[in-house]
Amino acid sequence: MMMRIFYIHVVLRLCRNAAARRQNMADLRPRSHNNKRECVKPVKIEKKQGSLAKIQIEDDGSYVQVNQDGGKQKLEKAKISLNDCLACSGCITSAESVLIQQQSHEELLKVLLNNKANADEHKVVVVSVSPQSRASLAARYDLSSSEAGRRLTSFFKGLGVHHVFETTYSRTFSLLESQREFVERFKRKEQDSKRLPMMTSACPGWICYAEKTHGEFILPYISTTRSPQAMMGSLVKGYFADQQGLTPKQIYHVAVMPCFDKKLEASRSEFYLDEAETREVDCVITSGEVQRMLEEKNVSLNEVEPVPPDIMFSSVSGGEFLSHAGSGSGGYLHHVFTYAAKQLFGEEVKQLTYRTLRNKDFQEVTLERDGVVLLCFASTYGFRNIQNLVQKLKKGKSPYDFVEVMACPSGCLNGGGQVKPLPGQTPKELLAKVEALYKAERPLSPEDDIRVSELYRSWLHSVGEERARAFLHTGYHTVEKMTNGLAMKW
Repeated sequence: MMMRIFYIHVVLRLCRNAAARRQNMADLRPRSHNNKRECVKPVKIEKKQGSLAKIQIEDDGSYVQVNQDGGKQKLEKAKISLNDCLACSGCITSAESVLIQQQSHEELLKVLLNNKANADEHKVVVVSVSPQSRASLAARYDLSSSEAGRRLTSFFKGLGVHHVFETTYSRTFSLLESQREFVERFKRKEQDSKRLPMMTSACPGWICYAEKTHGEFILPYISTTRSPQAMMGSLVKGYFADQQGLTPKQIYHVAVMPCFDKKLEASRSEFYLDEAETREVDCVITSGEVQRMLEEKNVSLNEVEPVPPDIMFSSVSGGEFLSHAGSGSGGYLHHVFTYAAKQLFGEEVKQLTYRTLRNKDFQEVTLERDGVVLLCFASTYGFRNIQNLVQKLKKGKSPYDFVEVMACPSGCLNGGGQVKPLPGQTPKELLAKVEALYKAERPLSPEDDIRVSELYRSWLHSVGEERARAFLHTGYHTVEKMTNGLAMKW
């Protein structure tokens, strides 16, 4: 009898991290999340033509086909490509056309292996490590975040990586540009009602959701300032390439990040250099993938000889790992608030007082004078809080001037790509440890970072205002949902 294969799409609640689903689409796991958007889990079924069968979920989470005669057949998980996922009306957009295997630690290892085998195709490999990833790996190996950073530098160079940078100074660019953008918006708010609240744009999960779910309504509120990862892409494929006498295409740039959604960000068309035919960030690997690399190489970070990170700027000495005050998601609220208070109202804010609203992931900060609220900022983490915020905004009831928005509950330190808890360790315990390690590093005010001040003078001023803006800012666009069989609900 003829056999045919078709897919049963079982509707699941949205996972906390959209790209984590894409990373292992053949083995999705539902996670508790208060988001109304849905995703699908494909199951491959062989069925005789004309027969009747039903699908049921076993206690262990597996799917079985129950035939008319009562017989059961365990169903094989169907492997689907990223292009299949793009056809869905869920989280992934049609702009993200890079295959997922190009965003993995295996791809980095292939490039390093190719460097050894083919001198003609040699790439200068640059790895940029985020402070959140350093803190996550430090927690796993009981190291300080700075010590973990030095040992990671040594580990990557031992694999054949040429340069290892830390991304604190690229985040300094993001903070400085966010400060200036907010003050400009605030001064012109009377001319355009959609200038405030300004919402941060460093979280690609939030950006993907905004573009696809709320489109033209929400996009004018979103900051145009690039994220630290995107800023680093500009620095590596722009400034650093120039300094080294290289073309952007001769550099293979890898970012180590706490979040799978950063792979989405790297694949955006806005961060592709058309003339050079290369992406600003060629590959993103998560903290967990770095942990997997260590295990595959049978290496413990504790046993690696530490070396200082590389310095991108020849006139700046030292290799100290620094941090920024405020949240573990970059401290955007903290730095924009203190800067705006001084620039707009002449107020020196030494310490911010946060007020928790609905839950610990929704907090508010205000600046008051004589009982009048001058500034009202908020941090909003997790999609439940984001949806509540957007609904208030649509109803004209949002009191905020600025909102630090992150898709993950507890922010970037709790990103879906971070190292997982050890046996016997709860996620809450691990997160507390990561937060403590992250905050233990010496904070540096963005205005006091001489590395960035030097680049503003020597590089950005020399390239012209229009090009400088392209290096530091970006844009967003509405993404239309597609309707087809892959999006069907059962």
